[in-house]
Amino acid sequence: MANLSLKERMAIPRQAMPEQEAGIRASNFLEVPLGFSDMVASTEASRCLECKDPKCVQGCPVNINIPGFLKEVAEGNFAKAAEVIRETNFLPAICGRVCPQDQQCEFVCVVGKQGEAISIGSLERFVSDYERTNGLRKIPDIAPSTGKRVAVVGAGPAGLTAAYELARRGHAITIYEAFHRAGGVLVYGIPRFRLPLEIIDEDIGFLKKMGVEFVYNTIIGKSIALDELLGAEFGYDAVFVGTGAGLPKMLGIKGENLNGIYSANEYLTRIYLMGADNFPNHATPLVQGQRVAIIGAGNTAMDAARTAKRLGSEVTVYYRRSQEEAPARREELHHAMQEGIAFKFLANPIEFVGNDDHFVIAISCEAMSLSEPDSSGRKRPLRTGHFFTDPVDTVIFSLGCDVNPLIADSTPDLRVDETGVVYADPKTCQTSKEGVFAGGDITTGGAKVITAMGQAKVAAAAIHDYVMRER
Repeated sequence: MANLSLKERMAIPRQAMPEQEAGIRASNFLEVPLGFSDMVASTEASRCLECKDPKCVQGCPVNINIPGFLKEVAEGNFAKAAEVIRETNFLPAICGRVCPQDQQCEFVCVVGKQGEAISIGSLERFVSDYERTNGLRKIPDIAPSTGKRVAVVGAGPAGLTAAYELARRGHAITIYEAFHRAGGVLVYGIPRFRLPLEIIDEDIGFLKKMGVEFVYNTIIGKSIALDELLGAEFGYDAVFVGTGAGLPKMLGIKGENLNGIYSANEYLTRIYLMGADNFPNHATPLVQGQRVAIIGAGNTAMDAARTAKRLGSEVTVYYRRSQEEAPARREELHHAMQEGIAFKFLANPIEFVGNDDHFVIAISCEAMSLSEPDSSGRKRPLRTGHFFTDPVDTVIFSLGCDVNPLIADSTPDLRVDETGVVYADPKTCQTSKEGVFAGGDITTGGAKVITAMGQAKVAAAAIHDYVMRER
């Protein structure tokens, strides 16, 4: 494969990953994509043109050497390919499954300018799965102990990445997590048919082998203040805050407090962290009707919609713009449509109707049209004055999240903006508070897993410099 000419490489079509058939997978929670075979992976990787200026690397928030690992895959050196990826990415099995490659590395792939981009994400998944199933993953070289201690707040992708990078540098790391298990949004925000739990747990177990300690059921900002972590009682030399953005956005319209209306955060957390889909075997109940409305069309909206479908409901997605403007990955939209989920685009909810028992029974919407693109490049939804009402008995909001104010409210000298987003220097991730660094959604108001990881890597380097500096 490696000796193919440029013309021969360009002639190879993008290889399709096999998947569960839509009619079968819509009633189970098993992973949808089934993975590449060795031969198919090598064929797909051989499409890489080995560009001298690889835009794909620049498009990756953690700067994976993409041409380097693709070259190894094309030559059948899968173990070596894993080593190349691990030089910069602690969570490749996760990133290969949930990152929006179509908006990042694959979006700028040169091959995609004249055809279909290389399936970088699927190949990253293939390589990391090969490494795991063959027991090839090794503890990285760890620097001698520095004697420095760093607290990491939040066990989501940012916190896990920061812990890994800091542990490698020889620091003693403790992760504080509000829930009873680690993973953050990877566990409670992403369904198992997209990201199996064993993938996450392997990475958590790997951190434990590196000496990282986990403290669960501890809410920083309530159980323990940031000042206490840095004070004499706990004695940490620095703190990294990666608590994400978990305060759901709502529309502020009539009826949104009715029973049967959830945020996607609550809905997915109840199911994937609390087992609500298996009540009464698990103690957390979940009331879900036969007609579910999803408000929004991002990745989390698709996760909620596809989950509701698997629990036996008819599901309709309502989105005030068109399909072209939907922020979800193209693959997620495609999978949802394959699985029988209905979409009502150009539909803006204006009211939810309840019955005498205060349960939602209907959604009222205004039909919208779209303007020409404005200065932001997006088409604005415009009112038409035409309305319709649909019967529903469950509604799930998925309109993004704001930052939970708990840490900021309990830390007066921590600078935040008017929406509660924590200020952090983009070059160092240092906050306004001495010794406190932050990264991920708490500093952006909501972004992507890989973006949070990229910020955590920046923060870890800055924290290392900070704690090793003589003061």
